[in-house]
Amino acid sequence: MTKLSVNINKVATIRNSRGGNIPDVIQVAVDCQLFGAEGITVHPRPDERHIRYTDVIDLQPRITTEFNIEGNPSPEFISLIKKIRPTQVTLVPDAHDVLTSDCGWNTLENRDFLTEVVNEFQSMGVRTSIFVDTNLEMIKMASKIGTDRIELYTGPYAEEFKTNKEKAVAPYVEAATMAKNLGLGVNAGHDLNLDNLNYLYVNIPWLKEVSIGHSLISDALYMGLEKTIKAYKNCLNTPVNSTNA
Repeated sequence: MTKLSVNINKVATIRNSRGGNIPDVIQVAVDCQLFGAEGITVHPRPDERHIRYTDVIDLQPRITTEFNIEGNPSPEFISLIKKIRPTQVTLVPDAHDVLTSDCGWNTLENRDFLTEVVNEFQSMGVRTSIFVDTNLEMIKMASKIGTDRIELYTGPYAEEFKTNKEKAVAPYVEAATMAKNLGLGVNAGHDLNLDNLNYLYVNIPWLKEVSIGHSLISDALYMGLEKTIKAYKNCLNTPVNSTNA
């Protein structure tokens, strides 16, 4: 079964735009779990434009499922992980000034650095995942680094899905198959939504987890959070439907 981890960064973005504590990020995380999410994802950035480091600390005792913390492993980020010790850390190579994550790691060029970070987190009992593109050489190196999982960056899949879904999913199936054969768990995330998620799941049914934020929170504005989470979970538990076949 592929788990749904809800990224609540967008909720914090709305809160921060006005100040105060509306919407309440902690309560949203609690409700997401109540409504069926199997995990909560946050991605604190240095400028704290959405999730703040204090949010992560406040969230820790309220997460009863899996806590996935994403980020570029700066010294501050590593210190946070040492304090929180979440279920999973997803290492993302985003620069401090990017709007959103837009590429995976070059694991060849960053092998020594990533190996050191992965070893440190694993020594704490924290599962590690490296954010990668579908480049097979990068996935091979991720395996040599010793990470537990990879997370496939699905931005290109979501974009090409609009015009050619078979072509869009093909490199992801190839990459996920290689990762599975190398003994890596496979996660996926970025721009997944109610239109494209089921097709990805049907073609890669061994996905361990998908992390979804922007589209899910946007859909919840229309559908409500509970119905939206159920709709996304349904995409991960049903065969491909006639519209996506």
